[in-house]
Order: sequence, then C-alpha cells, then structure tokens
Amino acid sequence: MKDRRIGFVTVTGVQMSLDLRHAKVFVSLMGTENEKNEGLAALNHAAGWVRHELGQRIRMRFSPEIVFLTDTSQEYGERIDKLIDEIREHEDG
Repeated sequence: MKDRRIGFVTVTGVQMSLDLRHAKVFVSLMGTENEKNEGLAALNHAAGWVRHELGQRIRMRFSPEIVFLTDTSQEYGERIDKLIDEIREHEDG
C-alpha cells in the first residue's frame, strides 16, 4: 500500500471467525501515539482494498471482512517485566 500515513507496520496475528467471513488483523505500528492512530485509521480505511487483493490472490469461497486492531501484547509484556523487576528490587532492598 502506498499511503504516507502508514509507517512501519508489522502484522503480529490474525484471528478468523469459524465461518471464515471475518478476520481481525493485529498489527504493531511504529511512531508516536498520533502516528499510530493515524496509521491504524488508514489501514481500516483501506480494508476493502486489502479484502479485494486477498480475493484476487487466495482461492476462498468468501473473502473475509477485515478489521485492523492494534496489538498491545508487547506493551503488556513490558509492563509485566517492569512490575516483576520492581518486586525483585523491593525484596532485595
């Protein structure tokens, strides 16, 4: 995709519904919060185009409706690591 609002994006996972008609695409975006929000909005705006491209390239009965969501698992993991480090410091201190 050629959209200047979309910076560096990594697809971290996809969840498909059982009937394969809906897909949640989890992405990790680089940049400030504003840049991340703008990039996610641009991805969701282009979801129809992405769906069309998938339909052209993959043989499926139905092309899934696509929704892009921010993957927060890395931030969550970093927060857990920080809390564990604080507990260790408290026990050692």
